[in-house]
Amino acid sequence: MDGREVFSAAGRFFRGNIHTHSTRSDGALSPGDVCAHYREMGYDFLCLSDHFLAKFDFPITDTNEYRGDDFTTILGAEIHAPQNSQGEIWHVLACGLPADFDPPFPDERMESLAARARHAGAFVGIAHPQWSSLTIEDGRALADVAHAVEIWNTGCAIEVARGDGTALLDQLLNDGHRHLSGYATDDAHLKIPDSGGGWMMVKAERNEPRALLEAMKAGLYYSSQGPAIEAIETVGDTVVIRTSPARMISLVGRGSRAETAFSDEAALTTAELSLQRFAGDWCRVIVSDGEGRLAWSNPIFPS
Repeated sequence: MDGREVFSAAGRFFRGNIHTHSTRSDGALSPGDVCAHYREMGYDFLCLSDHFLAKFDFPITDTNEYRGDDFTTILGAEIHAPQNSQGEIWHVLACGLPADFDPPFPDERMESLAARARHAGAFVGIAHPQWSSLTIEDGRALADVAHAVEIWNTGCAIEVARGDGTALLDQLLNDGHRHLSGYATDDAHLKIPDSGGGWMMVKAERNEPRALLEAMKAGLYYSSQGPAIEAIETVGDTVVIRTSPARMISLVGRGSRAETAFSDEAALTTAELSLQRFAGDWCRVIVSDGEGRLAWSNPIFPS
């Protein structure tokens, strides 16, 4: 997986949110109303990831009836098991679970539960690492079973200003876990204005669950709060990045390594940045528009 591949892959981009809650757990709206809300905002797909806990009767919310020609849903849940480095339960996103997925076994640890979710077909994400104060040791514990790290969480940003999870992804990339991607999401409970603040743009040939999940697992997506990344192409030791109008287009990598193009007028639509500082390692594209909204590519691995 390389963050450039999504722009040459077959298919088209579909906008989706894979971390959201309904009245099946601790959300404010019914499953149907949550689906209608996202459909009306122009989303192509949604995963209702209600909390997979005994007090909610271990829900995997059935959203099949809310699918249509222009909108689909993926079954899933936010799964939980003891315990992270802070002595709290883990929160892990499992998007693409079967409806009959078994609840945690007695004393089952998250490493096992997440592995079962992945084996059952789910896209597995380490949820809101900053909100949970996860350490690099926590990340390492799940790095081999996770597909991705949640790099943006709208609800956590609005409620406690802890929405950015990129630090954990970067540390795990430094560790050599190059299979990991990074996704943005809302974690909307819809008790406050916590929807529409971060999403995935998944490249797939069809807007249906299997195709979307295969693309997500392959890292064929980028994430955004608003800006569009239209292309990332390599020309020699330079990367050419095309976007919607932006104030900043940047490559960031290990340590403080960065290359940046900047426009006071937020009029950038193309940047040509050197890959030399990142050769043999990793980097990511970050785009910031005139309102400070971000978009993130998945990791890139220059030769």
